[in-house]
Formats: sequence, structure tokens, C-alpha cells
Amino acid sequence: MADIRKRVGKKGTTYQVRYPSTATKSGYAFKTFETLKEARAFVESGKARRQLGSSATETLSVPSATQKWLEICEKEGTDGNDPVTPYTLDSYEYFSRFMNGYTWEKNLHELCPPDIVAFRSWLLENCPSRYIARKTLTYFHTVLSEMAIRGHMPANVASGINISSNSRYEQPVTPPTVEEFHALLAAADRLANSKNKQIAKAWERNRPMLYLAGDTGMRPGEYLALPRFNIDRREVKVDRAVERSGHRISVTKTPAGWRWIDISPETADIVLHYADNHVPNNKYDLVFPTKTGRWQSVNNWRRLGFTAACFEAGLVEEVEVDGKLVERRRFSPYDLRHFYASVFIQNKVNLKRIQHLMGHRNITTTLNVYGHLIERAEAREEDKSGLISMLGANGCGESVADAP
Repeated sequence: MADIRKRVGKKGTTYQVRYPSTATKSGYAFKTFETLKEARAFVESGKARRQLGSSATETLSVPSATQKWLEICEKEGTDGNDPVTPYTLDSYEYFSRFMNGYTWEKNLHELCPPDIVAFRSWLLENCPSRYIARKTLTYFHTVLSEMAIRGHMPANVASGINISSNSRYEQPVTPPTVEEFHALLAAADRLANSKNKQIAKAWERNRPMLYLAGDTGMRPGEYLALPRFNIDRREVKVDRAVERSGHRISVTKTPAGWRWIDISPETADIVLHYADNHVPNNKYDLVFPTKTGRWQSVNNWRRLGFTAACFEAGLVEEVEVDGKLVERRRFSPYDLRHFYASVFIQNKVNLKRIQHLMGHRNITTTLNVYGHLIERAEAREEDKSGLISMLGANGCGESVADAP
């Protein structure tokens, strides 16, 4: 990124522009001006970027840069990270189609902030949803950052240009209450002891899964991929997950997903009893495999197992479908993860600790998802009163306004 530095010497005050250059050993070139106005004009005119482009080993178009980024993600990893998994690469390729679907009239090193703003407007108009537009722009930031590091452009000119994830139409997460959580556990207990042998057999496995999900806040894909050697009577290690496609088991989504989580003794007893007495040998060492020894489908667990627990617990709601009122479950397996986080927030556990337990890469994710719960917990600690109560004695008929 180009910057301007003020210099005071024998010749008086000058202004030095430093900008990235692949033509020098240091990676930077310098140009001196007598006035700050001239220095700013040099930077803002894009001349520094053009000089970089003329000295770079190759001039890239935006589609070429996007393809180069995908190859880096696959073969060596960006910014010192490990190469991405095949499923993640497929996701990146999907979003890159929107990057390349835009008509870029400039080469990479010629881009400036107004070009990115125009691209953002195009995304909002042409992407299937605001979410996809936001994710595409986020990944485009990564493309530009990687190209800047490698000397193909002076800086990420998209910096500060984003699509907000906040919308008044987006509903914040609403986890189960403590009473509703206990109702789910009780429902799992009853289903596991059902007189119907088929139901009892299914919940011999589903019950420990539900207990573990609520007790650890693990993602469904994480506990469905849990190996026996990663759990003992005190804690569970999370280091792999079923990919969203459901086709394979891979490492967790981010390095932050690798974590140890404490478990309650009763949960450990239920899970380990099932793992040691009812699980057939399987080559993946899964705690909750299917009859064939493979991992379960997240969708099947949500649609069949978890839905049954919600109906058994009475946690349903009526919705209109095709003009008819039908009942559906009020929660999903992921809501147990939200419940887990909400309990720690309510108990004022350090936010960095919560970030670690949830497996979030950065604290921003934790705040974005659970910020409203944090604010609610903080509000409960404050004295809640209306305006009149806050005014005290002046609130009883006596005006506090100045007399005319």
C-alpha cells in the first residue's frame, strides 16, 4: 500500500511516497515531492499502481487473478495457512463465478476503490441473495490481498468496501430456554425407553448424540464424525467433521475448530456406555456410525431423529403451508449449539473463552452471532426502570421543564 512520509532536511520539508515495487530488493520504490498536494495527487491518480504494474513480472486480469488465487488455495494455502479441502475449494469456485461474471474493464493493478464500489452494486443486483453477494465480496478481498502480497498490485483497494451482514429483516438466533433444553433431554430419555422396539433401538444412539450436542456445543457435523479415541470421561477433542456435502470426513472448517471441550460426567457415562457396548467395529472408529459403519447424514439426523425429540417434548409451532396449518419442530440441532453459547454468556464467561469453545476463528464471529444475547445478559445486571422512575421525585406531577 502506498503511503506518504514527511521529511525535514537541509533542503527543507519534502514529502516522500513509498509504494510497492517488484523491481527493487526491498519490495518498495520511492518518489519525492516538494508539496503534500503533489504527493497526494501522485497516489490518488493511480500512478503508483501503474508503475507497479509496469515493473511486475506479469500483468493480470481480474479473472486471471481469481484463477491464480484458486490454485494457491488448493496447492499451498493463502497467507501461510494450509491448503483448503476439496469441498472448500468447490465453495470458492462457486463464488469465483460471480467475480468473473462481472465485466472488468481494467486489469488488476489498475483497479481503484470506485471500481470495487461498482462491483459491489452489481453483486447486490445479480446475486441470488444478499448472503451470496456478501460472501463473494468477502472472498474477493482475499483475492486482492493475496495478489498484493505477491506484488501484482500495490494494495487491497477493496479495503473498507463491504456488504453489511446486519439487516432489520434478519432474525437473531433464539436458542431454547433452560426448561426447553431439559424437555428435550427428557424426551430423549422417554424415546430410548419406548415400548416400541424400533423406536427404542434408534434412540439407543440418538439419545447420547443429543446429550453430547447440548453439553458441548459441537456442530452436528463434528459429533457425527467423532472418533472413539477423542472422548474420555472428562473431555472431548474436536478435530474433524463431516463436510457439508456429506461425502467425506475432513478436518474442521478452520484451525480454530481444533479444540478440547469439557463434558459433564452424566454425558460421558451415556456416550461411553453406548460407544463401548453397542457400536460395531468400523474403519472410521466412529462413536455414532450407521449400520454400515459409515457416518450419518446431518440432514437425516435433523429431519428424523431431532424432529422426533421436538415433537415428543412438545416443542412445535404451527405454520401455514399451501393454505393449511401444519405443525413443525421449533428448533434444529444447531440450536443446541446456540443454547450452549447462551449459557456461558449468561454466566459471564470470558468472551475469548467462548470464542475458543465455539471454534470461531475470530471474536468478530462470536459477537456477530451472539451480540444480542450478550447485550441482553448485560441489561439484566442493570437496574431496569422507566423514564419516570429515573426522574425520581420530579416524576410526580412536578414539571422539570423551564418555565416560559
